Amino acid sequence: MRRALAAFSTLPILPVPSLVEPLPRLSAILGGGPRLLIKRDDAIAFGFGGNKVRKLAFVGAHARDEGADMLITAGGVQSNHARATAAVAAKLGMHAVLVANGTSPARPTANALLDTLLGAEVVHVASREEREPKMREIAEALRAGGRHPYVIPVGASIPLGALGFVHAVAELVDQMPAPDIIIHSTSSGGTQAGLVAGCRLLGLSTRVVGISADDRSESLCAQVDSIVRGVSELLKVPEQMGTTIEVDDAFVGGGYGIPTSASQEAIELVARTEAVFLDPTYTAKAMAGLIAYVRGGKFTADQTVLFWHTGGQVGLFA
Repeated sequence: MRRALAAFSTLPILPVPSLVEPLPRLSAILGGGPRLLIKRDDAIAFGFGGNKVRKLAFVGAHARDEGADMLITAGGVQSNHARATAAVAAKLGMHAVLVANGTSPARPTANALLDTLLGAEVVHVASREEREPKMREIAEALRAGGRHPYVIPVGASIPLGALGFVHAVAELVDQMPAPDIIIHSTSSGGTQAGLVAGCRLLGLSTRVVGISADDRSESLCAQVDSIVRGVSELLKVPEQMGTTIEVDDAFVGGGYGIPTSASQEAIELVARTEAVFLDPTYTAKAMAGLIAYVRGGKFTADQTVLFWHTGGQVGLFA
């Protein structure tokens, strides 16, 4: 697997492994149970970190190698992926165009502020459904004008982007014995697909449980499975990739970006026990799931459960 990954170009924006840390005080306040660990992708230095940086290390390198001079992507007004894409564009000396569903804030904050600081051009549309057509329209106009745009789908959740998390699993097993369970936030599916593919390619028995931030489990499972299949084609290892996809949509609450009482408790509990900050949209709901699982006795005391912190804490300042 490592040899196959080495065939793909990457950007040097992940210089060292992200930390793995124990969560002893959180575990104690939850009444014990499994050994709890956290993988700190929130502490990645580049572009305020997060899971999108891992994906964009592969996708951004491909854009560069293809001769692109602009990156185009989409997300919400406070999109972590859009912010990370703008950071990659700035690092590569490219221009970024971000298609954001929602209204332009009177005073940019959090990710919207960082987009502006990074020099990105933000184009607003009314709904999620309008984002992809607008990206295509912008790209076509730019090509007609002699530019070389590279369009990155939402979340960089494509097989090439998922390779960032195949690589991340290899990074993890260099740091520690494979955990019994990995819990993380899942939305556009690329992170979970990479984790699932990485575990299977390395022959790990680790369960990868995605806690949905928005969509129903059936929809997300299909999306993750499709990306896993794409990863197998990229790496030419289809015979090793059959697996069950686990997505729990019980913690979505009122919808994408809408906090729940459980996610708010998770933010406060993890901050006050471990001085780790979660974001309201993604990681807080995933941690709410982990907390509920521990309290409900879904894990045994001899198991190791790793929470993969996918970043996004900039959202606390929205």
